[in-house]
Amino acid sequence: MKIFKIAFWILWRVWFYILMAIPILIMFPFLVVSILSEKGYPYFFKMARIWAKFILFGMGFYYIVKREQKLIKGKSYMIVANHTSMTDIMLMLALIKNPFVFVGKKELVKIPLFGFFYKRTCILVDRSSSKSKNEVFKRAQNRLNQGLSICIFPEGGVPDDESILLDEFKDGAFRLAIDHQIPIVPIVFPDNKERFSYTFMSGSPGKMRARILPFVETKGLTSDHRKELRDQVRNMIYNGLIDFQK
Repeated sequence: MKIFKIAFWILWRVWFYILMAIPILIMFPFLVVSILSEKGYPYFFKMARIWAKFILFGMGFYYIVKREQKLIKGKSYMIVANHTSMTDIMLMLALIKNPFVFVGKKELVKIPLFGFFYKRTCILVDRSSSKSKNEVFKRAQNRLNQGLSICIFPEGGVPDDESILLDEFKDGAFRLAIDHQIPIVPIVFPDNKERFSYTFMSGSPGKMRARILPFVETKGLTSDHRKELRDQVRNMIYNGLIDFQK
């Protein structure tokens, strides 16, 4: 029985990367055209949402979202969520219609095909380099000035210890939100770790719940409020995760 489980997990993980590649190959010419200039990003984003849904449904995941507040079309936001799985990227794209840009780790560039577009459309951060972090802020500010939103997983990565419910938050997302006086959209992903964690021999098809919490306004806040804002948003997401466990 154990042999069958191992075989399932291996095939299932391989299937995940096959699903990542199929829509990219089909849409490749259109994707390339859409990234030739920054003005084409909204078109790229629409195709990215198709890609994300294709993977989720192909893996046997179905998502259920509870929206306590809705995003307004054409408005910029800072979108934040807990981070436990690579499928967080796909679920975020499936849920949010407003075009946004991910701030993510540069290591994902190594994934064949996916990495080609990831490198050219996302804002990459090398967490070991202070120079890289400063460049991230410049690029994020540029994207916000274009009317796009930004998505950051403020834990700064997936905790190595999977028993950690929610890691400590970094300041970057909240500094940007205050600088641009844009609302923060906290989102809770309670099931992604169970469905498809970074542990190879784990996961299963099933539901992925999400909850979009009430937005946190930043109008009138200054950099002095950054840590207070960070802790407020973290507590909201943490309490949301606890609620799902009850």
